[in-house]
Formats: sequence, structure tokens, C-alpha cells
Amino acid sequence: MDTNTLLIPTRPARRFIGDELEVSAWAIIQPLYESLLNRPINSAEELRQWFQDRSELESYLSEDFAWRYIRMTCDTSNEELINRLNFFIAEIQPQLSAYGNELDKKAVESPYLGQLMEPGFEVTVRGIRKAIEIFREENIPLQTEMQTEERKYGAIAGAMTVTIPNQDGVLEEVTLQRAADLLQSTDRAVREEAWKKIQERRYQDKDTLDNLYNRLRGLRHQIAVNAGFANFRDYMFAALGRFDYLPEDCFHFHESVAKAVVPMLNELAESRKNKLAVDVLRPWDSKVDVDGQPPLVPFKTGEDLLDKTITCFTRLDPYLGDCLRIMKAMGHLDLESRKGKAPGGYNYPLEEIGVPFIFMNATSSLRDLVTMVHEGGHAVHSFLTRDLPLKPFRNPPMEVAELASMSMELLSMDYWDVFFENPAELKRAKLQHLESIVETLPWVATIDKFQHWVYENPTHTVEERRENWVRIFDQFSESITDWSGLEQYKAYFWQKQLHLYEVPFYYIEYGIAQLGAIGVWMNFRQDRQKGLEGYKNALKLGYTATIGEIYQAAGIPFDFSEEHIGRLLRFVWDEIERLKAE
Repeated sequence: MDTNTLLIPTRPARRFIGDELEVSAWAIIQPLYESLLNRPINSAEELRQWFQDRSELESYLSEDFAWRYIRMTCDTSNEELINRLNFFIAEIQPQLSAYGNELDKKAVESPYLGQLMEPGFEVTVRGIRKAIEIFREENIPLQTEMQTEERKYGAIAGAMTVTIPNQDGVLEEVTLQRAADLLQSTDRAVREEAWKKIQERRYQDKDTLDNLYNRLRGLRHQIAVNAGFANFRDYMFAALGRFDYLPEDCFHFHESVAKAVVPMLNELAESRKNKLAVDVLRPWDSKVDVDGQPPLVPFKTGEDLLDKTITCFTRLDPYLGDCLRIMKAMGHLDLESRKGKAPGGYNYPLEEIGVPFIFMNATSSLRDLVTMVHEGGHAVHSFLTRDLPLKPFRNPPMEVAELASMSMELLSMDYWDVFFENPAELKRAKLQHLESIVETLPWVATIDKFQHWVYENPTHTVEERRENWVRIFDQFSESITDWSGLEQYKAYFWQKQLHLYEVPFYYIEYGIAQLGAIGVWMNFRQDRQKGLEGYKNALKLGYTATIGEIYQAAGIPFDFSEEHIGRLLRFVWDEIERLKAE
């Protein structure tokens, strides 16, 4: 479809805050909050309008912050962009926190609250009550300091580069993401050199990153104690609104993965070792094709990646393709890796316009393709919820958000021939991705269990942290790979995980959603139309229902049991075996 035929969204009229608002000082924003705080509310209809006006203001501020963050991550070396983001964090967000608490109290104290019967209000009010319960004014400056410290990780990691020979043998300075492409080289010496250079570069900053994490751990623990919690883990379960499961359920997830999935890892690793015909399997052997095939190259440039993804999504469902076409027309993507760009990838919702922004560090790998369809799933979720009337309705919990993205990885897979015209390469791509799912769940369990330990033991030393990381890492890793002589790198492997620094306790969601995504895919395989409709219907709910109800709308259970996880992984394993037999 030509972009000229697309209906490009526009933001709704700002009936409360006006069209000329600009966040250049708190004094400009404060009167709007005072207006909401002091407004008389004499009926359910007036309360409903009050919620809508609050949503309009908070949506605007959310999008303003989003653009500051997006632009900074696109160029972490630009001081002006860093200062613009830090201004909002230091000068605006502390005020928003205090006023937000007062507005929350005004809402729950209204005698008309029970008369708001629209879907979603019950879930929203549940979250508001919890936010009031944990709010402490003395935590505002600590949260500001914590956010400022968290942003330092991206700058540190974004500056990491290594020098490696290019295709012509000329030494070239590249990002760690580009260097990681060499881990798929069929030349084992090339893989080893790339792996060691990447780890050594990270290792150079180990003390800087340890010190940063120590500061974050201290700030986070103090925030939790101030709010009346024993530790930051318990505080975050409340702050993240985890009403549907407890820490004990996470421990159950860890145990189930160790029993049901880790044996599969060993089987995959043993097979890899045998096929590569090596005496000892080493960490740099984990990404290379076991049949000696060169790395898969699903696209050439960021534009090529986007155009092929649009075609892929369109074949699955024309609506999905149009979502990405609109983003392309609006320039809401930055896909290619380059020096000075923050690591990782994300889909950032833009609350006013309702058209999100996708950021990633694509080079040319299968992993980049998966990241693109993953973030594309998030983007579709933003489109499906953009017309919900209130901001809280449009902000589902991460267990649901990641269901959108991880399901899209699997739903789109039947159309990856857009990226791989050669059937043999398509088969390789599917196999590699399905095997990565087997690898994902143990890694999620590793990171999550590590975080539980970190914050249950807030006075731990750096040495204790290293020791317990290795203990937990080994519990969820296959036992075939030999780490001899590489122990110093293994002890700091956790530092590559952005989430530990920037979004603490946001990781178990990937595991929960991966289970849900396999369930969505199973449904899709049984009845394509019904499975896809269930997926979209669940996402359309936003956060107007509980997690369990949203999963139910998709036709999948919300279950961490060993039996359920085993059943799902057997389905994946059977698909792997079927592909191998083709």
C-alpha cells in the first residue's frame, strides 16, 4: 500500500491543557495540577471528566519525556540531549510524583467513584490505592537520584567499542553489537577473538559498573525501607502492581524451569558439540551454525529490515503491516547500530499521538530480525490500545506487553520467507529461533533469581555478588560448555543485562510472556484465524482487565507449574524435531 493512502494519526485536541503547552519550567505545569487538585467534583460525570483531563495532561507529559529519552538514546554523546532529559528527571518528575499522590487521594476519596462503571476503572483504582499506600514524600529526591544514576548505564555501555579486522583485513572500530556478529563466523579462531575482545572490553569497565550498581542498590533499598518494606524486591512487587502473583510464584517458576527446561539445554549443547566435532565446547561456539553454514543475513540495511518486516506483517494481517507503514511515514524508527547509540532495543509508547517509536541496534543478524518483529509486536499493541479513553487503560502490565511482542515472534515466523528466499535458510532461521526460546527461559530465571538474591541481601559485598551470580548462573546453564580460563568474564556476565541497572525487577515478565506466547502460537497452529483474533482481542483490552483475564481472552492459561511449562516446551521441542527431519 502506498503511504499516501494511509490515514496518518493526529493527536487529539487538547481541551484541558491547550495546544501551546511546552515543558520549559515547572511553573508552566503547576497551574494545571493545581486546577485538577482544587476542582470541585459534584457528580459521577464530573469525576469522569476529571479523570479525562488528568489523562490528557499526563499523556502529554509522558510523551514529552519519551522524546527526551528517545533522542538521548539515539545519541548518548550529545550533552544537550542528556541535559534535556536530566532536566525533566530532576525538575519535573519530583513534582509529578508529589502531585500525582495528591490527585490519587482526591480520586479515591470521591463519593462518586463507585458510580464509574466503565470497564477498566476497577483495575485502575486498584493500582491507585496501591500507589497511595507506598508513596513517601522522602522518597521523591531518592527516586530522582536513582533515575539519574540509572541513565549512566546506557552512556557507559554505548561508549564500548572494539577494534577488529573487517572483511578486507583492515582494523576497524565497531560497536559490541557489530563485533558480536562475528560469533557466527565458521572460523573458530575468528569467533574466539571476537568473543574475548567483547568480554575484555566489558571487563575493563567492571569496577565502574560495580560501583554504579552499588549506588543503585543502596538507593533502592532506602526507598523500600522508607515505604515500610523489608527490601526493594517487596517494594517493587507493589510498585509494579503485581496483584496476580507473588515472589513465591517466581521461585516456583525458577524451579519449574530448572527441572523442565535445563535438561533440554544440555541436550542442545551436547548435539552442538558433536556436530561441530570439537573436543571441548567453548562459549564462542554457541552461535555458529552447527553445519558450518555462514551466518544468516536476513536483510542488508535498516530500511531493508523495515520494508521486509512490513511485508511479513501484512501477509499475517494487513492491519499489522499498516501499523509499521504509519510509523515509517512518521519517522518513528531508528534501527541501525552506530557508535554513541545506547545499547539494546525498545518500543516506546507515545501517549498523545498513539504511534510509538522503535529503537534498536541492527547489524544484519537473525537476532536483529527477531528484535524487529518483537518490537513490532509492542508497536501493534500501542495501536490497538490508542483509542482507549484514559492513559491507565493504555498502559498494560509488562506481563501483557511482552505477550504482545513475544507472540509476534512466533506468529510471524511462517512468513519469514520474506527474509529468506532459500528454503534451507528459512529452515535454519526457524530452528535457531525455536532453540533460542529453549535458551530464553533459563536466562530469564537466572536474571530474576539473581535480583531476588541481590535485594534480599542489600549489604552484600562485590565478592559475594560475584559468587552468587556464578552459583545462580550455573544452576540454569547447560553443563557441556567449558569456561576454563574464562572465569573472570563469567563472574561479570550479569553486567551486560541492561534491565538490572535501568529497570529493576523487569525481567520475569519475559518468562511469563514467553509461556503465554507459546500458548498463543499453539492456538494459531490449530486455527489461524481464531488464534490471531484471540491475540488481538487480548491486546485490545489494554489494562482494563486483570492479567489472568487478558490471558484468558487470548485463550491461554496464566500458569507457572512444571507440568504446564513442560507441556509448552514439549510442543516447541516437537517442532524443532519436525524441522530437523524435513
